[in-house]
Amino acid sequence: MLMVTLLFSRVFAATLLVAPWANDSIHWSPLDKFNLSMDPSLDPSALSTCTTCRFVEDKSNYWTAVMYFKHPNGSFIRVPQMPNHNSGPGFQDGGITVYYFQPTVPAESGSYTFVPFQQGFRMLVGNPMRRVNDIDPDDDPALHATTFRCFNGSDAGSGGSMTGYGPEDSFELPNRPCSGGIRSNIYFPQCWDGVNVDTPDHQSHVSHGIGGFFRVPCPATHPVRLPLIFVEIVWDTRPFNDPELWPADGSQPFVLSMGDPTGFGQHADYLFGWEGDSLKRAMDVCTAQDGIPTGCSALTVQDTDSMNRCKQAIRVAETTEKQYLEKLPGCNPLQAGPAPATIVANCNAISTTTDAPVPTEAPELVTPPWPVCNPGTVSTFAAPFCNSIPTTTVEGPKPTAAPAVVTPAT
Repeated sequence: MLMVTLLFSRVFAATLLVAPWANDSIHWSPLDKFNLSMDPSLDPSALSTCTTCRFVEDKSNYWTAVMYFKHPNGSFIRVPQMPNHNSGPGFQDGGITVYYFQPTVPAESGSYTFVPFQQGFRMLVGNPMRRVNDIDPDDDPALHATTFRCFNGSDAGSGGSMTGYGPEDSFELPNRPCSGGIRSNIYFPQCWDGVNVDTPDHQSHVSHGIGGFFRVPCPATHPVRLPLIFVEIVWDTRPFNDPELWPADGSQPFVLSMGDPTGFGQHADYLFGWEGDSLKRAMDVCTAQDGIPTGCSALTVQDTDSMNRCKQAIRVAETTEKQYLEKLPGCNPLQAGPAPATIVANCNAISTTTDAPVPTEAPELVTPPWPVCNPGTVSTFAAPFCNSIPTTTVEGPKPTAAPAVVTPAT
C-alpha cells in the first residue's frame, strides 16, 4: 500500500471534471501549467515544476468540493483544513491524504488483469447534484464511497476496511458537533473497461468492485483491475462548535461549495499525472501495509516544508476564503433537495482567469488534536518517525491553534 500525502494549494471558483458551467469551488494539487481548460493532451508530470505530494514523482491532480460554514445571519466562511493523522513529519498546510492500494481479490475469483493508470486517465466519483440518499440499498460501494467521519477529539475511529462503515461515518454531513473535526472519506472506482481513459460523464469507463472495496471481484463489464485510490480530507470544524452558531431548527450549519447543505453531493475528481512508470514501480515493490512513505524505496520523498512551498496562483479573481461572504463563490445557491440540484441559468459569476503571481507568504498552519508523527524510537503502525525526513525549513510563523471564528458583519 502506498500513502501519498498532498496539499491543496488554493481554492478556485471553477470546476474541472464535473462540468464547465457549474462553478464548483475546487482545489489544485501540483504547481504546473496545466490550466483550467483540462486539455487531455497535456501531461501534468511533464509540465509541473513542483508538487505538493510527499512523493515527488506524483504530479497527479486531485480535486474535491470544499466546505463552508453558514453563519446564523446567512453569510458563509470557508472551513479551514488541518493535517491528518500520521501525515507528518511536519504540519501540512491543510491538504489531503491519498492511499493507493494494490488489488486484493477473493481466491475464488481466479486470475485477474492489473494495470496502472495511463496518461490522460481521469475519473469522477460521487454525484454533485445529489441531495438525498437515492441509492439502491443493495449497492454497498455506492452507499459508502463518499462519507463523512465525525471525529471525537483525537480518536481516529474505525480503521482499515471499516473506514466509511463505522459508527462515526455517515453518507450525509454529520448532524452533531464533532469535537475533533470532520473528515471526508472517498473511495474511487477500481475496475476499468480496459479501453477508455475517459468518457463524457467521466464515470462510465470505471466501476466499483462488486459488494465493496476490498477483496471483491470486478464486474464483467469492467474486468481490468486498477489501483484502489482512497482519499481523506480533514475539515477543522472545531471553531464552529458553539451551540449558539448552530441552526435553531436542529439542522447542521455546514455546506459544500456547490451549494449542498446535505453532503449527499460529495464528489471527487482524479487526473493521473505520475512521472513515467514510477507508479507501476512503486506498486510492484512497495507492499508494506503501514503506508509510511519512507518505506517505499522506489520513490523519492520530500519534506513537508517543500510541499507547503509549492503553490498555484489564484487564477480567478474572486474572494473565496478568510472572510465571511454574502454568498458561496460562483453560481452556487443553496439547494437542499430532495430533488437533484440544477444548474443556474445565465450565470454571471467571474469566469475570466488572471495571471496573478504565485503566493510566497508562509502558510498559516493549524495544529490538529492528534499527532502527525511518532516522536519516540519504538515503531508504531502507520506512524512515521518525526525525524524520518530531513527538513529544509525556512523561517516563518509557527503553527497556530485552531483558528478563531471570524465575526461577520451584522
